[in-house]
Amino acid sequence: MAKAKNPERRAPRRDPLTRERILRAAIRLADEEGLASLSMRRLAQELGVEAMSLYNHVASKDDLLDGIVDLVVAEIEVPAVGGADWKTAMRKRATSAHEVFLRHSWAPMLVGSRVNVGPAMLRYINATLGCLREAGFSYEMADRAWNAIDSHIYGFTMQELNFPLDPSEYASAAKMFLPRLPADEYPYMRALTELVIDGAHRGVHDFLFGLELLLDGLERLRQRCSSS
Repeated sequence: MAKAKNPERRAPRRDPLTRERILRAAIRLADEEGLASLSMRRLAQELGVEAMSLYNHVASKDDLLDGIVDLVVAEIEVPAVGGADWKTAMRKRATSAHEVFLRHSWAPMLVGSRVNVGPAMLRYINATLGCLREAGFSYEMADRAWNAIDSHIYGFTMQELNFPLDPSEYASAAKMFLPRLPADEYPYMRALTELVIDGAHRGVHDFLFGLELLLDGLERLRQRCSSS
């Protein structure tokens, strides 16, 4: 005998659609499938709603992109303003940004190609300028300093994400490449390649190496400005 239907039974309640929920789903989709897959239709499918309902919370695709950029930037550690050691604060900021962009591989290009004025981005930039200004940099030099650091962050991260070899493959790739480097034509490249093959040099690019060069150079500049 068939069981009687329970009149009290209800379909599972779906979480209400909000801007926050839409943006989080968009980030998850971009992380898993790439930014090219992020369309309003695909996002609506992911959320189990009609595409038009998204526009009650995001004005446009551009508004959606600005929103997800701001949420990603909110994950980056904001430097302290007026701390004792500006280099430590900026180092933490840079390494935090690098780690965040590795988690969201689509974000560096998007951040660098848009005018971002969301609250997280404004707070991030203001704290960065404040950290440098309170350390003794002029506003002009603070602006140049954080842009130079960010160029290193974005460029290094994108190179790391798109490099065709995994670090574990460097030695074997160097061994295959060695016959194309005759010692009489390319002596320095051959010597370096042999070091990688022998394991004396890992050949792995180091994010902190370039960052420390920048910070040390900026410190020397700050001292010159302070003494002039």
